Amino acid sequence: MTEADIPAVHALEVDLFPVDAWPLQMFFDELMQTQTRHYIVAWEGARIVGYAGLMCIEPIADVQTIAVRPDVEGRGIGSALLTALIDAAADRRAADVLLEVRADNPRAQALYVRFGFEQIHIRQRYYRDGVDALIMRLSLADGGMADHAAELPVRDESTNSQQEGVTRP
Repeated sequence: MTEADIPAVHALEVDLFPVDAWPLQMFFDELMQTQTRHYIVAWEGARIVGYAGLMCIEPIADVQTIAVRPDVEGRGIGSALLTALIDAAADRRAADVLLEVRADNPRAQALYVRFGFEQIHIRQRYYRDGVDALIMRLSLADGGMADHAAELPVRDESTNSQQEGVTRP
């Protein structure tokens, strides 16, 4: 993700998470923390169709956000984004990857389970609308990662060409 991507990412954030949307400035603040953050976007043609972010302070990585436009769900974009975050966590020597997922989002929960995440806790009424958050963990230290989808093509920043897929910094 680049600063130029943030307006489109934020518009998608507000559309997908109207109650819990991050403020615009938060995306800029997150991108500034390059030592501990890793943010990516997924493209379809010229539009951003998904994004994800990771905070990693060794030995723990935490998925800060992951989202995919509903009209492109089921195409492996969420899997590609999650794969990229897990790879970034491993590159940064994280032993575990943690995330919160809404208790009323079985589709996302199923994705995380497919990747080997296990529920370890519940945060009662975590979200603004009162829904609980399930805390899930993937252990990287013991090879706990399940098979996952192949990565989508990436945008080549050196040529500024935009292919469909996940942007890598």
